[in-house]
Amino acid sequence: MKILLTSTSFYDTPGAHKELLYSKNFEIDYLPGPLRDKMLIPIIANYDGIICGDDEINEGVIETGRRGNLKVISKYGVGLDKIDLKAAKKYNIPVTNCIGVNQVSVAEHTFALILAFYKNICLENQLTKNGKWERLIGHDLNGKRMGIVGLGRIGKEIAFRAKSFGLILFAFDTVIDDDFVALNNIRICSSIDELIKSSDIISLNLPLTSETQNIISLDRIKKIFNTGSLLVNTARAGLVDLEAVLYGLDNKILAGYLTDVLEEEPMKRDHPFTKYENVIITPHIGSRTYENVERQGIMAVNNLVNYLKLSVR
Repeated sequence: MKILLTSTSFYDTPGAHKELLYSKNFEIDYLPGPLRDKMLIPIIANYDGIICGDDEINEGVIETGRRGNLKVISKYGVGLDKIDLKAAKKYNIPVTNCIGVNQVSVAEHTFALILAFYKNICLENQLTKNGKWERLIGHDLNGKRMGIVGLGRIGKEIAFRAKSFGLILFAFDTVIDDDFVALNNIRICSSIDELIKSSDIISLNLPLTSETQNIISLDRIKKIFNTGSLLVNTARAGLVDLEAVLYGLDNKILAGYLTDVLEEEPMKRDHPFTKYENVIITPHIGSRTYENVERQGIMAVNNLVNYLKLSVR
């Protein structure tokens, strides 16, 4: 069987996940993603399965694959917003993902960004390397109010870590784990607006759907956010309106914006965020650790293999 691999994290990182994949005697082609649909449509029919990252797998890709050999789409990762799930169902192509593997890595990355910002790590590192001994004044996390938008697996891991820093916790979600909330002294807000008003730090930990698209809107930035709020996004770029964030930064409503995700990746050289010292950007690496790549990779391979076995019975 022939397999297409597009995940750069999977391919670039040594470990048991690669050994497992190559032990299956597949014919494997690697194309570094994320790939656009125009790159996938001419080739996808040649493959029995794909282990994908954040590639553009729309109806055109899925229909073309279905007319050829495609039997399964195995997402390396959790988020499925780049895959047309309705089309996959329509053409009877199973889609799998790696639920429950990356929450620790992403939560740790969230706090790496927050600490880097409040302790001026990026600025101080650059200043010191440039020969300056400029001792900027930072901020403590202890006593600050943190709002977690989305109290799923990642949100819960963030809450665990937030407690150790002495943060006062607020959360909003449509489904609440009452036992977890009570155990960790989290104050549940009835709306995102209430959470924003209550928080110094807002962490976005939601999947991207039609309901969550641009939940951080210009109207919310103007009317709801407290002056000096810190916005952290390690989920999906589409949760925020870019123009709203720029307005918030320009008008000092936002103290900073910390993000691991952008609306177009890789980032364009002329992206407006490059002009702001109070914006910290990492290139979608929240789950990119040796440990987590191996965990996700093994799950992605096993998901692929299990569905391919079903398809030949």
